[in-house]
Amino acid sequence: MLPSQALLPAVVFALTALQALASDTFLAAVYEHAVTLPHPTEEPVPPSEALALMNKNMDVLEGAIREAARQGAHIIVTPEDGIYGWRFTRESIYPYLEDIPDPVVNWIPCTDPSRFGPAPVQERLSCMARNNSIYVVANIGDKKPCDSSDPSCPSDGRYHYNTDVVFDTQGKLVARYHKYNLFLGENQFNYPKEPEAVTFETPFGKFGIFTCFDILFYEPAVVLVSKMQVDTVLFPTAWMNVLPFLTAIEFHSAWAMGMGVNVLAANTHNTSMAMTGSGIYAPAGARTYSYNMKTEDGHLLVAELDAHPRLSPASPPAVSWNSYALSVERFSQNGHEFTGIIFEDPFTFTELTKPGGNLTVCQKELCCHLSYKMAEKRDDEVYVLGAFDGLHVFEGQYYLQICTLLKCPSTNLSTCGQPVETAQTKFEMFSLSGTFGTSYVFPEVLYSGVQLAPGEFEVLADGRLINRNTSSKPVLSVTLFGRWYEKD
Repeated sequence: MLPSQALLPAVVFALTALQALASDTFLAAVYEHAVTLPHPTEEPVPPSEALALMNKNMDVLEGAIREAARQGAHIIVTPEDGIYGWRFTRESIYPYLEDIPDPVVNWIPCTDPSRFGPAPVQERLSCMARNNSIYVVANIGDKKPCDSSDPSCPSDGRYHYNTDVVFDTQGKLVARYHKYNLFLGENQFNYPKEPEAVTFETPFGKFGIFTCFDILFYEPAVVLVSKMQVDTVLFPTAWMNVLPFLTAIEFHSAWAMGMGVNVLAANTHNTSMAMTGSGIYAPAGARTYSYNMKTEDGHLLVAELDAHPRLSPASPPAVSWNSYALSVERFSQNGHEFTGIIFEDPFTFTELTKPGGNLTVCQKELCCHLSYKMAEKRDDEVYVLGAFDGLHVFEGQYYLQICTLLKCPSTNLSTCGQPVETAQTKFEMFSLSGTFGTSYVFPEVLYSGVQLAPGEFEVLADGRLINRNTSSKPVLSVTLFGRWYEKD
């Protein structure tokens, strides 16, 4: 014990050290991983074979973690399914699962690996974090036994959860999240009985975590930001890109802007399934991102972020998303309205027949207003203004309100809404707004080649999405993607 006269200097030193650790900024990393997949089988493989596959993937992840730490990163996010892949039945996933305890147990698997039974994956992840002094975020599988006293207990007597884990710089398990909104085909997993809002504090901000499909739903995604007031969202994902609105980079960047938080999105990389697109996103736009459908390489991204983006001078102002659109009369309609399909949703479109002008298109309660001027009106490219107001039902059910300016794949209007990746037309000016019934609207601008446009557009306080200068690249789409959670 310290003598009493030494206590005060020791306390002062400790407080000074804590203040030095706290920072206004931090370095974040995400790694897009080309996962080594198991051979498809309906029968469980031996545990040793399952661990051998997972170690192959963790070998790659460990290299990325070591390099991120060398570059000074404080935290790294790795993808959903990044350790064992997919292609599982409920039976065949079992050898890949571990018992993941609640973090309140105060456990460092690296130094006490057998405390909760065999946990070689958690042990190795913990040691990666501890040995490199970096927070490590990974996606693995959790198993929990149950019995007949639980009426929801599966017939095999256990729950399986798609699970994110976070280990701090000492290797301690500090967060565990069970995915709530399971995507089509995730029959090997159960969802928890109640959605979890998982947060943890660091010297560089308050963090929340959820997985992939969760981002499209109120719980847990909006709850973490609006009610739990996290600064940064950790987002392991296995995202299959869907143009024109739901490519990984455009939607995840737009969500960060619309919600006013940082998002660290780490995607799996598998071009045969259109899985690519990772990034480090701030409320003012992408700090860095990668979208690569040409090679099968993994990719590490590192960038600096504000630890408390809501307090940053660069944080965008609050937006009243329907203020402008409700205040103006409808612009002219040109008699070229027609219906087109995007991701199974019936949009109402109107063609941009002139090199500039003002247009309105409406569907149900949503009217979308566009003012625009093309740098040059080309005869070989067609653009449309579109509106969708309704229930999306394809891979899940959720309500949307979308206003979009987008390029059609050809001059045949029946192709409008189908995916297209290249364009030639630049815009000198665009201003897009809508009479949204929701305050949750995500602004997207996508350039030719599936590229983001950070710093080249802004959202005004009255809800108009406008460009700052003539578009530096040809435009694929300009979109206000509204998610009407209140109607779910």
